[in-house]
Amino acid sequence: MKIVGVGCGPGMLTETAIRAIQSAHLIAGSERALDLAWEFLPEQADIKVIDNFRELRTLPDNAVILSTGDPMVSGLGYLGGEIIPGISSVQQGAAKTGITLTNLFIITAHGRDHDHAITDCCEMVMSKRKVCIIADPAFPINRLAQKLVIVNPETQVIICENLGYQDEKISYGTAEVPPKADGDMFILFITEPE
Repeated sequence: MKIVGVGCGPGMLTETAIRAIQSAHLIAGSERALDLAWEFLPEQADIKVIDNFRELRTLPDNAVILSTGDPMVSGLGYLGGEIIPGISSVQQGAAKTGITLTNLFIITAHGRDHDHAITDCCEMVMSKRKVCIIADPAFPINRLAQKLVIVNPETQVIICENLGYQDEKISYGTAEVPPKADGDMFILFITEPE
């Protein structure tokens, strides 16, 4: 089985990922993952849209599974097999904002316990660590900001939305005056004040 990262937006497939997709006979992925790779999907391949991710473990060993972003950054890398990396929203957001990945603490809050993610974030900020939160549409940015104000009201909060897409948007604020997310695909960077 190959787990292929298709990137966080259009045009972010690596050459290795493209070759793996083009040589596949069975390709599975979410609608979004398949959309990101559509121009490289071979006509003769059996394409499966995956709605229930538990089904992925039932696929045969020759399957190529598409993972949005990078399989090892809150992706499908846990399935094992050969992993082909992709450009993640974390990498793209860091590049767009100038935040280095060195000593960056990544928290996945997408479909997970938001309160736990907020607590972890605050602990890392108190330890002078940069944080990236991979969020979902319900992530409570204002609740995070309220907790960060206690640590340092000038803590920088950056929201990166729809990275790699034409409607990409990056908003800057502080814990005291946090930015707002307009869409449902976003990550947050939390850093020391500049």
